[in-house]
Amino acid sequence: MTEHVTLEWDERGGVSVHMDGSPQSHVQPDDPTLLVFEYVQHLALAIDALPPGPLGVTHVGGAGLTLPRWVEATRPGSPQIVLEPDEALTALVRKEIPLPRRHRIRVRPVDGLTGVRALGDASADVVVTDAYAGGCVPAELTSAAYVLEVDRVLKRDGMALWNLADEPGMRYVARVLATVRQSLPHVALIATHEVLKSKRFGNSVVVASPAPLPLERLRRDVARAHLPTGLREGAALERLVAGAKPFDSKGMQSPPPPETGRWRAR
Repeated sequence: MTEHVTLEWDERGGVSVHMDGSPQSHVQPDDPTLLVFEYVQHLALAIDALPPGPLGVTHVGGAGLTLPRWVEATRPGSPQIVLEPDEALTALVRKEIPLPRRHRIRVRPVDGLTGVRALGDASADVVVTDAYAGGCVPAELTSAAYVLEVDRVLKRDGMALWNLADEPGMRYVARVLATVRQSLPHVALIATHEVLKSKRFGNSVVVASPAPLPLERLRRDVARAHLPTGLREGAALERLVAGAKPFDSKGMQSPPPPETGRWRAR
């Protein structure tokens, strides 16, 4: 069932996409490189660490198409696929917040697992999983079966990203990391210091690849992030994942936010 969708414009010309009264995306049509929400900045930071030039990017979750617009602005001509099952949402966004001319963004009205399964082997430089239902990441998008499909679709030097929300302690994130690195052995985690130090419920971004990650570049860019941000890798990541049990083929949805529908925006 499609949620109630509204658009709210601000005095700076930006627009927020609200679903059932909760903000899900923010778009700045005149400047798509302006990313308001912290974890969208973290997703962009990870993609920026890849070599220059166009990238083939698959996005699982669409909403306001904020990140696809950013990729098009920063890497013109990038072929992008967006898997977004809510056709009414996509139609409204494309009508009221038009995509740039000559873009190569294609939206497919399918869920993430179905859509990724239909993609060709080694067809994507980047796969971004940023999809929520009722404030939670759907279970199948962190399952071992889904990670295997992402690994199949990625090029061997490609990068997979997950936007996850978790409670202090990050036990759900730890289990996702344990699952992901069974197929994509090189992993790291980006989040604000508040989240990494378990001071609040919040978002973190899993970065994974079949090949070694550009850690030096990631460390440098994280240190220069707008908000105090950290990168967990190596021994620090091992401590987080220690004892975490990987998910099976069904996965598990993320913990519900403290106030459902009032905590996140994409």
